[in-house]
Amino acid sequence: MTELSQLILKDYQVRKTQKQKTRFIALMKEHFPQLRVEETRGLFHTRNLILGNPESARVVLSAHYDTCAVLPFPNFLTPLNLPFYLLYQLLIVAVCCLLVWGAQRWVTSMAGEALGLAVALVLFLGVFWLLLFGPANRHTANDNTSGVITLIECYAAMSEEQRQNVCLVFFDLEEAGLIGSSNFRKTHKEAMKDKLLLNFDCVSDGDTFLLVGSRPARERYGEAFTASFLPKEELTTRLVSSSRVLYPSDQAHFPVSAALASFRTIPVLGLYVGRIHTPRDTVFEEENIAYLKEGVLSLLERL
Repeated sequence: MTELSQLILKDYQVRKTQKQKTRFIALMKEHFPQLRVEETRGLFHTRNLILGNPESARVVLSAHYDTCAVLPFPNFLTPLNLPFYLLYQLLIVAVCCLLVWGAQRWVTSMAGEALGLAVALVLFLGVFWLLLFGPANRHTANDNTSGVITLIECYAAMSEEQRQNVCLVFFDLEEAGLIGSSNFRKTHKEAMKDKLLLNFDCVSDGDTFLLVGSRPARERYGEAFTASFLPKEELTTRLVSSSRVLYPSDQAHFPVSAALASFRTIPVLGLYVGRIHTPRDTVFEEENIAYLKEGVLSLLERL
């Protein structure tokens, strides 16, 4: 990997607060003086990082650079098993509600109903605050330091001609609800109407890649996708329809888009992403990044 990628993996995995993001942006500008910061202010202040020209580029490669709060439970995602995913989410909600209800009942029995309701409200808001604004997860190898490094490695390997035809976008506030990519879409709506966007999110932990494509992306680029991301050693890529797969990431805002993510496999549940949003998000397989870099370069040649 490049020196920059190694440095990010070693010292810049935490990118949650404005201060932490500013530190990361300074590092990126040091290595890419042409990098542009596109800010959008309002209820949520986003800073998308743009390397290249989204108006003239033929392809946009993207990854979110913001990171999440640390949680006691992983964001366990099963893209091809929607019933289990919903059940898992309901279980987490049920446990949280049970804890709040138990605390409310105990306080009510000790100090009255009014105080019990107040405690329940505070606990409910506290859980919501922890999800969005809690302490930063200090281990984000897969989510999404892997996506950031993939873009950097691809750019380093591109020819000057390829760089002229590609724009790299590092989205902000994906973890808060895809806000950075939403702002980017609004700003560049006309340019992104028919342009391919390829998003990388959680790509370093797993040997099976799903290439989740929208219908226009699959119709126009399906053959190129399949020919570019060929199986290599233990790594494989499957092109699937976005309408049949649960993978909520920044590509969802763009009509001609695809997302790449890596998964492990277990019996019954099938493909899954685990560990993310917890201190166990430490798996970073360099082979995955090299595989994606080769695939992207091959795709650019075909396009």
